[in-house]
This record gives sequence, C-alpha cells and structure tokens, in this order.
Amino acid sequence: MTLRTTLPTVALTAGVAFIAGITVADPGTDTAPPPFRLANADLTLATSCDTLRDWYVERGLKQVTPWGWKGGIVFQEGDVSFSTGPLAATPTTAPGVREEQGSSETGTNVQEVGVDEADTAKSDGSVLVRIKDDDLVIYDVTGSEPKLTSTLALDDIGSAQLLLRGDTVTVIGSADATAYGYEIWRPSTRVLTVDIRDLGNPRVTDTATYDAGLLTARQHGDTIRITLTSPLPSLGFTTPGEGVSEKDALLKNREIVRNSQLTDWLPTIASDHGPEQQLVDCADVALPSEDAGLGTLTVVGFHAASPRTREVTAVATNSTTAYESGDRLILATHPWSGAALRTSAHHGTTHLYSFALDGIAATYVASGEVEGTIADRWAIDAVGDSLRVAVGPSSETGNFNAVVTMRERGSDLVQSGRVDQLGINEQIQSVRWFDDLAIMVTFRQTDPLYAIDLGDPDAPRLLGKLKIPGFSDYLHPIGDDLLLGLGQDADPRTGATLGAQAALFDISDLTALKRVATVSLGKNSTALAGSDPRAFTWLTGRDTALAVVSDDWRGSGDIAVLGVAGRELTKRMAEVDYGQDVYAIRTLPLPDGRVLLVTGDDVSFFEV
Repeated sequence: MTLRTTLPTVALTAGVAFIAGITVADPGTDTAPPPFRLANADLTLATSCDTLRDWYVERGLKQVTPWGWKGGIVFQEGDVSFSTGPLAATPTTAPGVREEQGSSETGTNVQEVGVDEADTAKSDGSVLVRIKDDDLVIYDVTGSEPKLTSTLALDDIGSAQLLLRGDTVTVIGSADATAYGYEIWRPSTRVLTVDIRDLGNPRVTDTATYDAGLLTARQHGDTIRITLTSPLPSLGFTTPGEGVSEKDALLKNREIVRNSQLTDWLPTIASDHGPEQQLVDCADVALPSEDAGLGTLTVVGFHAASPRTREVTAVATNSTTAYESGDRLILATHPWSGAALRTSAHHGTTHLYSFALDGIAATYVASGEVEGTIADRWAIDAVGDSLRVAVGPSSETGNFNAVVTMRERGSDLVQSGRVDQLGINEQIQSVRWFDDLAIMVTFRQTDPLYAIDLGDPDAPRLLGKLKIPGFSDYLHPIGDDLLLGLGQDADPRTGATLGAQAALFDISDLTALKRVATVSLGKNSTALAGSDPRAFTWLTGRDTALAVVSDDWRGSGDIAVLGVAGRELTKRMAEVDYGQDVYAIRTLPLPDGRVLLVTGDDVSFFEV
C-alpha cells in the first residue's frame, strides 16, 4: 500500500535502456568486489575510458549552444486517442482500503510501508535524534520529559536529514556547493555515519562526499540506498558579446566539449579514509542505446553500520525522479530537463528504468518510455511485475490525465492497460495507490475524485467519480473504507482557493464515492502535507490525525488534531511555532502511545 502523488503526464511506447551493477570496496577494507553482473544480454558497456569519454562528448556536442548547455539543468523528478469507457454498473469493494496506515518505525509518515525515508527528526521510542541548525541533537525520551543528552556539530553539511537504525545515525545532506557560471550549479552530497551507543558522546565514524546531487535516501532494515544524479559539467564556456559572434561562440564551445576529460563527466567520492576516487570505473558505466538524457545516474547501496562497502549501479543518463518500494527501484527522467536531448522522438517523453532490489544490490531488470511527464515519485507505484503511473499531459499527449499500467517483459517495460480522459484540462493534485485500486484527485475549479480499478493490470477501468468544490492534495487511508484528505476549499465558480480544509471520504462503494464530512483549518492557511507528507501523522488505533497547518498571513504553525468518529470529523488547533520553523514541525508517535512534538527550538510531548 502506498501514499499519494502530485503531478502532470502520458501515453507510452516500449524502449530499451541498459544498466550495470558492481560492488566497490573502499581502500583499507578486505572485501573484494564480485564479478560484474550483467542484467541481460543487451547490456552495452564502455570498452575503455576513451570509448566512454567519446560517448559523452558525442552527445555533449548535441547539447551545447553559443551560451553553454541547452536549457540548463533540472533537479528534483505521438497523439493520444484512447477513450475512457462507461462507468462500471455494479458496486465494488475497495481492496486493501480497510487497513489504516501508520508511521514508520522511526516516526515518519512514508510513501511505502517498510521503506523508511530521511527526515529532520527520528525516534525509535527510546531516543530522539534531530537536526537543529548545523547540529545533531540527541534526546533520551524514556522518561516523563525528553532529556537532552548531547549535541554534535556537523561539519561541512547543509540541508541535513537523518536515518536511524539501532545505534547508528546516518546524516545525509549537501556538501558546500560551488557555482560554475550562470547556467550550471554542480551539487555534492555528504554522508556522515554517527555512532550513538553512548548518548552523551556521539562519534562520527565515517564520512563520504559524492560529487553528485541527491535525489532520494531510503532505508530497508539496515540497508541504506541513495540515488545520485550528476548533471552536465561546467566547462568554462564562452558567450556571445563584444567581438564574439554567436557562430564564434558556438565553435569555441564545441571545441571545449571536444577537449573535455572523463573526470568532467563521471562522479567522484572523497572519504576520510582514502583519496578521492572515481565512483564508477569506466568499464562499469552502462550506455543507453537511445538519447534519453545526458548525465550520470548512480545508485549506491550500503549497510548503515558498514558504509565503506558499497554496491554501485550506474547508467549514463539523467534522472529527476526516484521511487522505491520494498523490492523495486524505479528511476524516471524528465522530458523537459535541460539534460534531455531535444530530438523530435524524445521531446515530451519520460524514460523509466526498473531495478530489482536485494540487500544493498540494485539490479537492472527492464526499461520503457512514457509520453508525457511524471511530476514526482508519488506518481509511481510498483506491485509484483506491474508498474502503475499516474500521468498528465505533455507536448506528446492530449490535454488530459491518465493512469497507465506496465509490465516487465524481458528487459522491456511495456504498456498493459490504461484509463484516459481523467480530468480534461485539469491538473492532478493527488493519487493514493492500493494493491488493486487508485484514487486520483484532479482540479481546476472543482475537485473530481476518481476511483480506478487495478485488479486486472491488463484492463484497468474507471469505477466512479465525485465532483466537489476544492481539492485534496494529500490522501491517507484510515481504515473502514475511509480516506482522509487534506487540501484547499475553493470557490466552485472561479477555482480561487479559500483556505485549508480536511475532508472525510467514504469509498465503501467505489461507484458512489461520498464526501461525508469536512472541517475548515483556517482562512488563508495551508496544510503542509500536500507538499511534504512528513508533516502528517495518523495515530493508529486512536482514530486521530495530526497535521501541520501554516497560517500564511500570521506566519504561525498549528497542529490540527483531527478526530474521526464514525463518519464525522472534529478538529482542535494548537499553535506551536512561527516563521520558517513551521516547516520543521514534526509529530512522532512512540510505541507506548505518547507523541513527540519537534519544533524549531524545542522537543516536548504533545497532548493529543
């Protein structure tokens, strides 16, 4: 069971891409890398470093302009004429909706059950670790009040987030960024491993800095997996100006690309126990057969307590979106990324790469294409060998949204079914995926809520829809065939938003969806779960939700305590913080029923 998604995207054609896997042991360890594992017979690998450099240069020449790289860099992540078909005539029970979904074992509201996500605060029930300014702050939470035990300064890391496993905290953030001219910002990712066995004396036991930007950080048990993207390199391009024509600038910039070195294109890793080195060897970089975007996409897996032994999987393409379930990693490019090659065959098309996950390994299994855009990871869901994507329009599609199902067939992802014409001329606001069901919300002036049956991936069908004012940009299953939605009330005539609201949806009959209750969360307010689901907590077994709400005029942050009694909804608002600290508010449920409240300056127990 998965969470929600906001987006625009798609129709689709099968495609082929190629990816390789390799295990890398750091200098100083005794672990030798196993033989390189080929995912399928179609895999194309560079035969030498010179071959790999030439491959990058050839495609780089297609991207360079008199002003530098075409379109800049985006970080994150044929005509269509299919009909929707009639609504199903008989009621259908929503499969998998009767279960409520709580937070992860460390208190974070996550997309996939069993797949933890990095956040600014984590607790396992006995200890709380949080990021405050540039420090790691640790509390003992076993007593009647949280007790501060230590503060550890975090060096050379920004926008830090945490993962917690036993006595190990993994801190992941950005290294010091360097601007390389107006068109490129080349980011780096820094990973610190902290031993907290002695709560009063935490120790950094390992540091690693990757010359690549962070897409996602996920944790399965003690396995951590980060996905990294390396953009087009800064090469010191010239620009047209006094005495320099566009033609001269283009010729000069093309010559600069021809003279670029492999070190300009491939990411590196620097650590505290060895010299800086190339993250992926030349022979271990897989090359797509089609121009699906230019850059290097790297997947790095390691165990939390032993980060020096890494499994690295790489492909010479760009990616802006990464979705991860318990056994699949799906990477998606963005058709409007400046790193995408603007050919008529690929403009408006998203490439998808599927990996099977096993421990720290990620092995490529299939790839395909979707015409259109996938806005973020919430638009993607994987169950078994079936991939489902919620998509909106692009230059290659009609002006409507769709749900597309795909299957792994050999090394290809191929379309198996689709439902189109969902929210014509409207934007998708949220999607909630279940094993055999998708609930989608679109919006322009009113909020159509759609129920799509996915029980047969080869024949998905629209079961029912509900049109109401406003929209929900976050949906959460709370059991008993109910969904709790957070979003905005809106004027049904103009679509103008009026303030945050919570809504209760009865989906026991998918052909007759009902909104059974609503409560206003304040004029000029925003429920932050729509942009960051970690700002929401469902307290399992207590019929209560905690949602962070920002008052956009007063600059204050409230906790909305939402109670569900049958088909009724109640609220209580508790003001807890102000200013930018509002975005750092977290509520973390503990196994004993207590709830930790983390604000910008304080940690306390919250009275539900």
